[in-house]
Amino acid sequence: MIHPEQVADMLRPITSTLLPTATSVPGPVPTVIPTPTEYQTVGEAGRRTLWVTFALMVLSSGLFALLSWNVPTSKRLFHVITTLITIVASLSYFAMATGHATTYNCSTVWDHHKHVPDTSHQVCRQVFWGRYVDWALTTPLLLLDLCLLAGVDGAHTLMAVVADVIMVLSGLFAALGEEGKTAQKWGWYTIGCISYLFVIWHVALHGGRTVSAKGRGVSRLFTGLALFTLLLWTAYPIVWGIADGARKASVDTEIMIYTVLDFLAKPVFGFWLLLSHRAMPETNIDLGGYWSHGLATEGRIRIGEED
Repeated sequence: MIHPEQVADMLRPITSTLLPTATSVPGPVPTVIPTPTEYQTVGEAGRRTLWVTFALMVLSSGLFALLSWNVPTSKRLFHVITTLITIVASLSYFAMATGHATTYNCSTVWDHHKHVPDTSHQVCRQVFWGRYVDWALTTPLLLLDLCLLAGVDGAHTLMAVVADVIMVLSGLFAALGEEGKTAQKWGWYTIGCISYLFVIWHVALHGGRTVSAKGRGVSRLFTGLALFTLLLWTAYPIVWGIADGARKASVDTEIMIYTVLDFLAKPVFGFWLLLSHRAMPETNIDLGGYWSHGLATEGRIRIGEED
């Protein structure tokens, strides 16, 4: 006869395997804290750089104006153009240094996690659109300096200026393009690079042929200034691709590199042109009575002027 305690001992292993253990109890559901919006914005070093560059552009404008005092009004064309370049740059850098002429271009970045759904957050990079307004006004004036120095005809000068404006605006559209739309952002970048090739064609190549008629000295000056300018301008799209394009450089680094390029392409270019231009009378451009005296004096005899 089986004792009741033996039956209990026989059932004990079976029931223990049927009961849930402590390790089989489900744990808490894992949670993910969303990543806050990331801002790539200017820092203290970038702001100081903008203010220093503003001061240098103002100082350069004043020095260019002083250089024009002992030059006849009819032959101040290079001085006027070069001074306008740094004045516009001064206004642009003042706007950027005071926090104006800027916006944010935001893109969505997806964060991948284990065992839970993916999340996303916004990355917003500061874009100084005032820089592109500066370039759209000053780079055509720089090209005008080079074209006048080389004696390039009006048709090629106009085409170079138009190609240059398209190049700058394409860079602005690319900087404000959506990150997810590759064709939009990098398409504008490609258009800008193609436009730059047209600038080289109309100014460097065509100007190199026309300047030979002005003599060896002017040819050397134009060749030096043109190569200097085009090398600097080639660096701009490279910096753009690393900074605004791929976002691999900080905003402060972007500002510092652009300010160095702008200082070389504007004040340094201006001093090189004006100081060399003074020693070469064949570079002077006399625009006639309109530039010096206005249209009201046309047809009148002015004492002291050549027939």
